[in-house]
Amino acid sequence: MKPTSYPDINRLLQSLFTEIQEVLGDKLVGFYIYGSLAWGDFDDDISDIDLLAAVSSGINEDELQSLEKMHAGFAERNKEWDNRIEVQYYSTEALKTFKIKSSKMAVISPGEPLHIVEAGIQWLPNWYFVQEYGITLFGPAPNTFIAPISKEEFVKAIKEQALGWREYVKKTIHSRPYQGYAILTMCRAIYTLKHGEQVSKIKAAQWFKKEIPEYAWLIDNALKWREDYRNENIKHEETYIETAKFVHFVVDRISNRPY
Repeated sequence: MKPTSYPDINRLLQSLFTEIQEVLGDKLVGFYIYGSLAWGDFDDDISDIDLLAAVSSGINEDELQSLEKMHAGFAERNKEWDNRIEVQYYSTEALKTFKIKSSKMAVISPGEPLHIVEAGIQWLPNWYFVQEYGITLFGPAPNTFIAPISKEEFVKAIKEQALGWREYVKKTIHSRPYQGYAILTMCRAIYTLKHGEQVSKIKAAQWFKKEIPEYAWLIDNALKWREDYRNENIKHEETYIETAKFVHFVVDRISNRPY
């Protein structure tokens, strides 16, 4: 398995795939990379690994417990990747019908243990990334399972999610790295709405600095906070007001313009 240009990541992915397959057997029908590792904005020191595991039917309670145990052991053996791997376990039927109904999905993500969520149309941007940029590790091409997603549907979903950040930002006070994530996510959202395409957070941030230079200093800070996520000797609340102000500025800009 050599899906990326990072030999250590390829070995990690091979190991994770093998362990997931040992738990799920023939029920695992597709395994895909998306996110920064798929489209070239990956930072080995700080980026997460985003994965979709397509399964023939929903994860049951016994499988959930086995996967929980597997992921815990995997994190223990690969400590540098603990809390940096996200996997969605979603059925092929759910991938075909997510636009019209929600289905149960097992997901493990940074900051959260493996758990079950109701996943529907709100996951459209994720599946668009898989559809457009996903790297197949196992199984057929991802569009074999995923209901077709147009660029117009994707842009509309990004706008809806961006507008939701007026409420989401209330959660960022407890984490400066999350404040950085919020700022960079808003940069990328407004880039997507203006240009109709998705780019990396870093590229969107650099574009935003030129577009609206009065916020360049805050975006530079956000890029630093992104890299300094391990630093615990900081006062998160000191930067929250400016973060919230920026998010509201972008939301207002999106609301008042016909993107």
